[in-house]
Amino acid sequence: MYSKTYQSRGVHPREKVTTDEKMSIIITRWAFFLLLASSVTAQRKIFNIGSYGGRPNGDITQALTNAWKDACASIVPSLIAVPKANYNMGVVLLKGPCKAPSIELHVEGVIRAPSNVAQMKGASQWVQVAYVNAFTLSGNGVFDGQGPVAWKQNDCTHNKKCNWPTMNFGFNFINNSYIMGVTSKDSKNFHVNVISCHNINFSGFKISAPEGSPNTDGIHIGRSKGVTVKNTRIGTGDDCVSIGDGNSNITVENVSCGPGHGISVGSLGRYNNEAPVVGVIIKNCTLTNTMNGVRIKTWPGTPGAIQVSNLHFEDIVMNNVSNPVIIDQEYCPWNQCNKKSPSKIRISNVSFKNIRGTSGTAEGVSLICSAGVPCQNVELNNINLTFKGAKVTAKCSHARPRITANAPAC
Repeated sequence: MYSKTYQSRGVHPREKVTTDEKMSIIITRWAFFLLLASSVTAQRKIFNIGSYGGRPNGDITQALTNAWKDACASIVPSLIAVPKANYNMGVVLLKGPCKAPSIELHVEGVIRAPSNVAQMKGASQWVQVAYVNAFTLSGNGVFDGQGPVAWKQNDCTHNKKCNWPTMNFGFNFINNSYIMGVTSKDSKNFHVNVISCHNINFSGFKISAPEGSPNTDGIHIGRSKGVTVKNTRIGTGDDCVSIGDGNSNITVENVSCGPGHGISVGSLGRYNNEAPVVGVIIKNCTLTNTMNGVRIKTWPGTPGAIQVSNLHFEDIVMNNVSNPVIIDQEYCPWNQCNKKSPSKIRISNVSFKNIRGTSGTAEGVSLICSAGVPCQNVELNNINLTFKGAKVTAKCSHARPRITANAPAC
């Protein structure tokens, strides 16, 4: 007598599975589920900075450094807790690789950097996280870079030999990580620099600095893959998000930008050995009272020569934005280049779709491409922008945009 048989999804119709074999499969799957569940819910080890001498209104530089050292060496998931209070902190390096399968820095307090630039000891980044996998920065805390003194001393916009002040955050060579909830306030320089990262996600992150704060880019991304900036509010004195060379698969979604200089790809082409930019999506963003909207900017008269392709800007709201839609291949601030030599950056496959709102200038679309390598396959689709109640105009140079729906013609 043969056992009853059944056919299962994933089993070839001609194959037969006995009842005993079915039970064996169920038991195996259940055992795997229990193993997975136990690993997910494994108890994290908590490292409170108070246990390392970190006290309210005190300096927690060494406390956080020591807590990180122990958390990083743990063989179970680790959480470093910074309770709600005011703290002071100098430069810290939170470096891996770590033994802990995951490590979280949870901050509820306000942490202040030294206001004196000299006390940063020439560090490029105040809080640097490097060579770590599965890192999370979370909480409702504030990292206050205390930038006003540094801003008054900053002449880097027109002095190539300036001493760049310290950024608030550096995320370098980290993978599969999350930055969420916390606020970066008044950085002396860029708020966040992301370099050589893979699968890093910003969500619910906040950046705050006044309009007049120089070089305070919100989030700068370079040489990275799979970076997502989502549900983030950025107000600063430079680009809200800037995407440098060597990036791929970058998404900026549901970002509120303003004040600031807008959301930019570039600047590119200023240096030798830059890498291509491929696959950027900017969508569902709102820009308010910014100097620019969404733009691509490259330097003329410089050595860089790379491909920039598959860039898509869609579902963007502009509220009194001075220059809403821009490709600028003659980007040359403070006359630091020679515009007579065209940019070598080749831009192709770019779309601007469903962009609406108000412009601060009559010329709402400006596509100034390179005479040496004109833009290819640029699409304008449903650009509904007005200036003082009238539709904006468009200006194009070395570009022949394809208009697939309502948009101003060049």
